[in-house]
Amino acid sequence: MPTSFSFPVRNTHSSRKMKAAADQGRSWKEKVVTMETWLQGSLKTPWVYGQLPKLPDGDFALYQSSAILRHLGRSQGLDGKDRETALVGVGNDGVENFCCKYIILIYTNYEAGKEEYVQSLPGHLKPSEMLLSQNQGRQAFITGNQISLQYNLWDLLLIHQALDPPTPNSFPLLSACLAYLSSWPKLKVFLALNLPINGNQKQ
Repeated sequence: MPTSFSFPVRNTHSSRKMKAAADQGRSWKEKVVTMETWLQGSLKTPWVYGQLPKLPDGDFALYQSSAILRHLGRSQGLDGKDRETALVGVGNDGVENFCCKYIILIYTNYEAGKEEYVQSLPGHLKPSEMLLSQNQGRQAFITGNQISLQYNLWDLLLIHQALDPPTPNSFPLLSACLAYLSSWPKLKVFLALNLPINGNQKQ
C-alpha cells in the first residue's frame, strides 16, 4: 500500500485528495509530517520542489496539489468527458485561485485583512454558484450527474463556513451542495477527525 505525506491540518490539498480518493474506494497509508520534522529538512531535500503534498502511485511519485487532484480525477473517472472535462477544469481552477486568496489571508494578513476579505467573499463565491446553476436538474454537481473534482469546492465551502457562516449559507445552491456532500458516509469520517483547519490555529 503506498504512503502519502501531508501536514496534520484540514485545509491542505493533501487532505482534499485523501477525501476524494477514500470516497471513491482508494486507500493508502497517510504519514503525517509535523512542522518540526519538516523544518529539519531531511524530507524536503530529495523531493521535487521541496514541498508537500507527495503522492506515490505505482512506480512514480506526484507533487504539486493541482497535478495530484487532476491525476486522481482521471484515474477515478471524475473528470468527465469532452465538454464536462472542460467545465470541471473551469470550476477547479476557480477554486484554486480562491484558495490562494484564503491562504494569504490566514497566514499573512488575518487581523488586518479579515474584515475586507469577508466583505469580498460573496464575489468569490458567486462564480461557483453560477456553475452549479448551469447544470440543469442536477445542481448538486458542477457538471453531469456525478461528483467530480468538486471535493475541492466542498472543502473550501467548509473552511469559509467556519470563517464567516452567514455568507456561504446565503447561496442556495452552494449551501445545498455543502449539506449534500457532508452527508456522504465516507466524507463524514473525515469531518469526524476534527482536525484543525490551518496550521496557525486561525480560521
